Amino acid sequence: MGGFFGVASKRECVLDIFFGVDYHSHLGTRRAGMIIHDENKGFHRQIHSIENTPFRTKFEKDLVEFSGCTGIGCISDSDPQPLLVRSHLGLYAITTVGMVNNAAELIEKYFSDTGHQFMAQSSGKVNDTELVASLINQKEDLISGIQYAQEQIVGSMTLLVLTDKGEIIAARDKVGRLPVILGKNEDGHCVAFESFAFNKLGYVDAYELGPGEIVKITADNIEVMVPAGEEMKICAFLWTYYGYPNSRYEGRNVEVMRVENGKIMARDERINGTLPEVDYVAGVPDSGVPHAIGYAHESGAEYARPFIKYTPTWPRSFMPSNQNVRNQVAKMKQIPVPELIEGKKLLLVDDSIVRGTQLGETVDFLYESGAKEVHMRSACPPIMYGCKYLNFSSSKSENELLARRVVRELEGAAGEKHLDEYADPKTERGQCMLKTICEKLGFHSLGYQSVEGVLESIGIDREKVCTYCWTGKE
Repeated sequence: MGGFFGVASKRECVLDIFFGVDYHSHLGTRRAGMIIHDENKGFHRQIHSIENTPFRTKFEKDLVEFSGCTGIGCISDSDPQPLLVRSHLGLYAITTVGMVNNAAELIEKYFSDTGHQFMAQSSGKVNDTELVASLINQKEDLISGIQYAQEQIVGSMTLLVLTDKGEIIAARDKVGRLPVILGKNEDGHCVAFESFAFNKLGYVDAYELGPGEIVKITADNIEVMVPAGEEMKICAFLWTYYGYPNSRYEGRNVEVMRVENGKIMARDERINGTLPEVDYVAGVPDSGVPHAIGYAHESGAEYARPFIKYTPTWPRSFMPSNQNVRNQVAKMKQIPVPELIEGKKLLLVDDSIVRGTQLGETVDFLYESGAKEVHMRSACPPIMYGCKYLNFSSSKSENELLARRVVRELEGAAGEKHLDEYADPKTERGQCMLKTICEKLGFHSLGYQSVEGVLESIGIDREKVCTYCWTGKE
């Protein structure tokens, strides 16, 4: 997905940018960048690959070269950024997070005539952030240009612009699929996705942008340039998976939501008579853990950690770019606790089940370590649709998604007319899908949280939460 952090201050901001961006590292695995503006020296920028090396180690050596009181930085799960752009709107830096699903159409429509060009990657793909900047430059000022770009893009677009006047313009996606949160201290203001990132740096919460809202940020002031709209569709996966436990979105803490989500799942299973008898409830590290704590608390089962992730050398199993390497790293990281596995009935709770590959290997690992039974619970509903708005669950084909793949195996293309039934465990089709997945992955039982359960645990207006990947509804 990606994330960003920016500061406009009366003092040097380099270390704040450095640590603020680092605290967004869980949101992306490919590239990262920092760009700082100094009144005397102008802009200075660095971009590095972080596919196999954490952000901090890549940028520590660059810190001595940076100076200035305003700056932005990003973790990017796609293209190199931030970019430095010169146009009739002046010299500015830009970083974006979102998805541009109609990039080819936009290039053909606006930039195919003589005199327009883009720097292409080796694959021929155009950097989405450069495309966004080109759309912004179609207008006579940055604010109008940002609005124009967001209207033209099919998908979503949240961004930061840093001007050569030392101002930061922050724009939240037009329906607020991602959060944009501002902090303040005695020296200035900052902007981030993750509120804990600036709280840890001594900033306090100042302002949370509404959907489509655009603000101009300086050390002294936050000025609303475009007011917030009424419609919001913030991504539910921020709470269930993406967000860091300490963060809050729309006033709702991530960790609190996850524990409550697990409780609701166990509560509903008790009501339906589907709570299994197990020795231990365990969370699939790391984002499945709080869901499992809530489940254990409500079900009355004991919580335990039958296997531990070894993270000193590989903090995230998905960091390597090669899928085979990722799978092997995931396997190497799982260290069993034999006393909590051998002869035991275990119930695992994961934040979600996307493709199921690593989860199947985890179950095999537990059986190989002596588990008697392994039950599985997903803290969200079956993922039936690839995300059109962010990078979560985006796939070359929706048939890469475990639930869709099983539907196709059971009923072919005709099954796609009945996805709502397959997602409902009370229906015959829903039961058939659960049974098939259990047989494939070796579960003794499988349960998914319901859409209603997730929305209840998030606890904000349900009409303001995006559930497209589960329901296929905008």
